[in-house]
Amino acid sequence: MSTPMLPADGSYIELTSYGETLPDVRVVQATAAMITLSLALDDLPAADAEVTLRWAAAPRGRYAVAGNVAAVDGNRVRVTLSGEPAIEQSRDYVRGGGGEPIVLILPGQAAAEGTIHDLSEGAVRAHFTDVEVAAGDDITLRMQVGDEIVEFPARAVKVNSVRQQIPRRGPLIVELVAVFTTADEHQARIIRRYIFSQQLNARAAARGS
Repeated sequence: MSTPMLPADGSYIELTSYGETLPDVRVVQATAAMITLSLALDDLPAADAEVTLRWAAAPRGRYAVAGNVAAVDGNRVRVTLSGEPAIEQSRDYVRGGGGEPIVLILPGQAAAEGTIHDLSEGAVRAHFTDVEVAAGDDITLRMQVGDEIVEFPARAVKVNSVRQQIPRRGPLIVELVAVFTTADEHQARIIRRYIFSQQLNARAAARGS
């Protein structure tokens, strides 16, 4: 008999792996020990990857459970669960931002300036140009969030590089996903407050429009 807190077969949940979050992943089948998911081929996580699955638990927040990719078969991914799903409050998974300046510092290279695409307390996705960085590299990231500067040691977990070709050959565009490797609650609170402030301002603007 399935546990009531598990996501329903056919529902959509969120999958996070190596700091990258996919928001609309379809559940094929969910049991107390394993959840089978359907993903686009380009989004498949690596075999044995550690992942976190999340789904709605209204009104308090959402459920979260850690797991490991046990098998990948075509576009189907089987995730074995590491424990029981637990309620996660909104403050634990706040994510937002976009457009803020960020600096990537890599040993042996000049500091590279970029732009944040999205940000959480534990990871960031950002864009840079003409920087040589690879998945697995240990880096330092310095970010401006509002009026404050935060800096984290981090590890690049996903790097995509595409050279601009149109209308003419241009710079190498680098999209980087990095996870912070050292917990710093003070700086995490700065990010959390900043993102919540952004969300409140966006809601106020929507009500006023």
